[in-house]
Amino acid sequence: MDLKELLHAIPVIQVEGSIEVEVDLICFDSRKATNGSLFVAVKGVHTDGHLYVSQVIEQGVAVVVLETMPEVIDQSVTYVLVNDSAYVLGLIAANFYGNPSQDIKLVGVTGTNGKTTVATLLFNLFTQLGYQVGLLSTVENKIGARIIPATHTTPDPIALNALLRDMVEEGCDYCFMEVSSHAVVQQRIAGLRFAGGIFTNITHDHLDFHGTFDNYIKAKKKFFDDLDGYAFALTNADDKNGAIMLQNTFGHRKTYGLHNVADFKARIVESHFDGMLLQIDGHEVWVKLVGGFNAYNILAVYGAAILLEQETLKVLTALSEISGAEGRFETIRSPKGVFAIVDYAHTPDAVDNVLTTIKGLKGAGQQVITVLGCGGDRDKTKRPEMAKVALRYSDKLIITSDNPRTEDPLQIIRDMEAGVAVDKKKNCFSISDRKEAIRAACHLAAPGDIVLVAGKGHEKYQEIQGIRHHFDDREELEKTFNEE
Repeated sequence: MDLKELLHAIPVIQVEGSIEVEVDLICFDSRKATNGSLFVAVKGVHTDGHLYVSQVIEQGVAVVVLETMPEVIDQSVTYVLVNDSAYVLGLIAANFYGNPSQDIKLVGVTGTNGKTTVATLLFNLFTQLGYQVGLLSTVENKIGARIIPATHTTPDPIALNALLRDMVEEGCDYCFMEVSSHAVVQQRIAGLRFAGGIFTNITHDHLDFHGTFDNYIKAKKKFFDDLDGYAFALTNADDKNGAIMLQNTFGHRKTYGLHNVADFKARIVESHFDGMLLQIDGHEVWVKLVGGFNAYNILAVYGAAILLEQETLKVLTALSEISGAEGRFETIRSPKGVFAIVDYAHTPDAVDNVLTTIKGLKGAGQQVITVLGCGGDRDKTKRPEMAKVALRYSDKLIITSDNPRTEDPLQIIRDMEAGVAVDKKKNCFSISDRKEAIRAACHLAAPGDIVLVAGKGHEKYQEIQGIRHHFDDREELEKTFNEE
């Protein structure tokens, strides 16, 4: 593609060198820079792309986009000076792939909990309604029935625009994607045009990255601030920060809720382990999901579908037929009658939501045994709170490993144990080996008891010292149950 086309509508400070350049590839990873490519020097979390400018020039790049000009200029290279190379990377990626977000109705979902479920439900709903649909989520990316493994909640701008272009080429009418707070701050969604944005909720998480809760809120809010008048902005009226998301948006402001005044309203009529009966805007519908948190997720999906001009009765009928995301309140029953639940809950609020739901469904005399860990190299402040919340609703808690990454698993467990009150210690056990922790929970459970294995959900690995080992909570539960 011609460099002039790539730089269309991009805020450029200065160009040093020829503008008459053909670009075959764009990249921001120096290892991928090849002859004739355009390299964007981005200041990342762990390294600064400007440190590799001389290296990529040796590798034959034709154009370098950067925030600081080098002292020595190579006359064979075109330098493009900009204020914010991360932001410009998104714009260049969009131009390179023909601005695919303008050719598809793209809806972003942001919030601490519920992003994956809402995005997946929207994908399943619109597929059920007869559309060709794309999905960009933590669990997987999909183009219709084709599955593409996901490596990040929100891909980098180049991968993101490439996926969107593939969706357009394969006839997708809609794409539903998770938008993480990291992606907003790191400008991964720059250059995209959204047809709508959905806010689920915001609770304690990612303070290791954002520093403060206020910064975390601002990151979520920026997604809505950047929506244009073409889009809708749908937010949770029952979340105290929901209104903040709408303060400066140009999008059409809409709300959903179970308790407060909202544009889309619902209430739970009945709830069981295999689903619940909801009343949504005066219509009753049975859905295959469980819990108050899922009532919000379903209502957000319903509201978004109506805002995307779908027919109410068709939407409600389809909602009654679809299932949620993998690893979100997935249930398994053992031959001896132990009821196990696998859930991705990895924040204090998410653990609270899942256990509150279980408490509301369990009968008299049924024990709740929870297996829970915390990830390494992540927000340490939530660790004691996670254990405290888990013990609030569990008869027994087994603290174990999640993805320790580069941290000592035993130190993570000690951090969690700090949240265990003295009078609760007799109900708390620590087993660092996650497989053994799951086995122990199952052996402690009597017929009718409920075992919750939380934290990993859909993940099929455990990351230890930079190496991913195969590990599947559901698989381990089934192995243990088959030994009965």
